[in-house]
Amino acid sequence: MSFILSTSTANPPYVMDQNETMVFARDFFKKDFQDIDRLLQVFLNGSIEQRYFSKPISWFKEKRTFTEKNDVYCNVARDLSMRTIKKCLANEGFLKRDIQTKEIDAIIFVSTTGLATPSLEVSLINQLDFDSHTKRLPIWGLGCAGGTAGLARADDFCTAHPEAAVLVVSVELCSLTFQYNDRSKSNLIGVSLFADGAACALVVGEASPLLKASKKQALPKMKGSESTLLKDSEEVMGWNIRDEGLYVVFSKSIPALVERWFKPVTENFLKKFGIKASQLTHFIAHPGGRKVLEAYEETLSLNRALLEDAWDILKHYGNMSSPTVLFVLDRVMRKDNRAGEKGLAASLGPGFSAELLMMEWEVCS
Repeated sequence: MSFILSTSTANPPYVMDQNETMVFARDFFKKDFQDIDRLLQVFLNGSIEQRYFSKPISWFKEKRTFTEKNDVYCNVARDLSMRTIKKCLANEGFLKRDIQTKEIDAIIFVSTTGLATPSLEVSLINQLDFDSHTKRLPIWGLGCAGGTAGLARADDFCTAHPEAAVLVVSVELCSLTFQYNDRSKSNLIGVSLFADGAACALVVGEASPLLKASKKQALPKMKGSESTLLKDSEEVMGWNIRDEGLYVVFSKSIPALVERWFKPVTENFLKKFGIKASQLTHFIAHPGGRKVLEAYEETLSLNRALLEDAWDILKHYGNMSSPTVLFVLDRVMRKDNRAGEKGLAASLGPGFSAELLMMEWEVCS
């Protein structure tokens, strides 16, 4: 078991009002759909007001090669990751002192919206002066589930090495997966929903000396995690990888899957800890979209207040894929949490799969 000691977030500079992206979508798709105005209601009904992109809206009005987009991914993802790491290790809201990069034992780097070999954490280790023996665990392909999964893998590492400190770095530039030649409804929905961002979490084992640096009275302690795969569901969510890059796969059945499949998965997981969803203090949900959050509420009989942070992140940042759940966690971490509070982190991703992580706030000193 391990504690989450600090968190941070970062976004690229171009913030777009939802109405601005809707105008772009109307101009781009108007020749492809006779009912374009009806389809554009997804922009108005998605509970999103603004999002952050790695390039200005004008950049997307021209056809871009996969090489061009991936070069932008490598440069911007590296810069955002460096920013969020620095913020996490020097977060005055959580830490009594700055944590040095030499004190980090491992980096778990989560990303699915671009390609790089060596993976980008190598640049982070070099440029931020991490120890050359820092263990690396890049995770690619988990999409929206990656944030919760990254925390769970950090907990696995710190459970095996109780004195260790692990950074979970998650960065996605979903806007760069926009395909100029893709005139499908999935691409249209992607334009209405996806965005760019990065987040970082510092996870430490129960015997880590870094626990003494905590400014918080109580910290979230990870109690256990679970990965669940829905068999034969590869077509629900993910990318089709073609010459032009990543083409979004986004099934309209996702809210229905939350209702009929995610409920028993969640309830069975919570039973292992002797609690029900109604007993949670925090539901740290990846806000995949308005319908997904509503499905969480209805299916698990949750009060909307329990998902207030997820709704707020969706409103101001959209769906940034894997970092989004860490944005929600950051909001929760900044509150005056008390020992005994219980939280469940939950993300859905390609596979089709669910990642669940149980945590409870405890006094660590």
